[in-house]
Amino acid sequence: MDKKVFLVTGGNKGIGKEIVKQLASLGHLVYFSTRNVRAGKQALADLRSFGEVKLVSMDVNDRKSQEAAYAQIAEDSGYLDGLINNAGICTDYSAPSMVSQEALRLHFETNYYGPISVTQTMLPLLRKGSSKVIVNVSSALGSIALQGEESWPFYGVNLLAYNSSKTALNMFTVSLAKELRIEGFKVNSVNPGHIKTDLGGENAPGTVEEGAAISVRCALLENNTQTGLFLSKGGSVPW
Repeated sequence: MDKKVFLVTGGNKGIGKEIVKQLASLGHLVYFSTRNVRAGKQALADLRSFGEVKLVSMDVNDRKSQEAAYAQIAEDSGYLDGLINNAGICTDYSAPSMVSQEALRLHFETNYYGPISVTQTMLPLLRKGSSKVIVNVSSALGSIALQGEESWPFYGVNLLAYNSSKTALNMFTVSLAKELRIEGFKVNSVNPGHIKTDLGGENAPGTVEEGAAISVRCALLENNTQTGLFLSKGGSVPW
């Protein structure tokens, strides 16, 4: 397998850190971003044993920090083969009739506007890469079809702030995939599943290894027809 260069946002813990670990273990160069430099340095110390891993300080809500990260990667490697938009939050559990405007804005800033901003910033580097892969880490909770199905196991997880931000992220995936298909890009959303992380909770059945696997698989796609999809380990997820 040819060595590729990736950027993983929110790569200092949870699924993001495991994505970095798995890609580095396969011989790829992986940059990972975090807004908490101290936590990033701690993660870097752990991840270096798995391969070539580098830390960039970047906040998905801060365009200046993204431009600085771009400059660092441009000077260091000169290109990116893939971007995994993994950073995200779920901090509000209010019912739709009670959710605050502040909670909605916060989730959209991080889970929707953030990935768009990072992608737009890094696109010149991605255009120079050979693989041209963009993976948006979404959630089945953002599936309108599943949310309307009473038999779905997670039907009761009715978190408007988080769920709607992931639905919006999925639209970005579809729209960007249509635009960039002619350039050979592969742009997909992925559903990691219910994974035991800070976000997923201690009682989640899935491991971070399982949660990261679908992002890694999509990051290494070679088939140019596999774009504009919503994927999980079990296959396609309905929009």
